[in-house]
Formats: sequence, structure tokens, C-alpha cells
Amino acid sequence: MAIDKRPSKKVASDAGKTLQNPNSTKRDKELAASILANREPKRKPAK
Repeated sequence: MAIDKRPSKKVASDAGKTLQNPNSTKRDKELAASILANREPKRKPAK
């Protein structure tokens, strides 16, 4: 059985809010960006 290591929608949503928050620290934003980098795109890019 494979373990799904992608973040949940809630975690990704919170990460997006962190990136938009002007009061977030640099470290918070780095972690949020890392989380979002591991999300699957909603759709595949056009060829």
C-alpha cells in the first residue's frame, strides 16, 4: 500500500493564506511555498 505524501486541501489552503498574509515571517512563507510545491495541479497544462 502506497502512502500519499501530498498535503490535504485544508493544509494547502492554509499555506496559500500564509503566503498572502503580510505579517507572515520569511520562514513561514518558505514553508508554505514548500507545501504548495508538493500539491498536484488542478489540471494539466495545455500542450
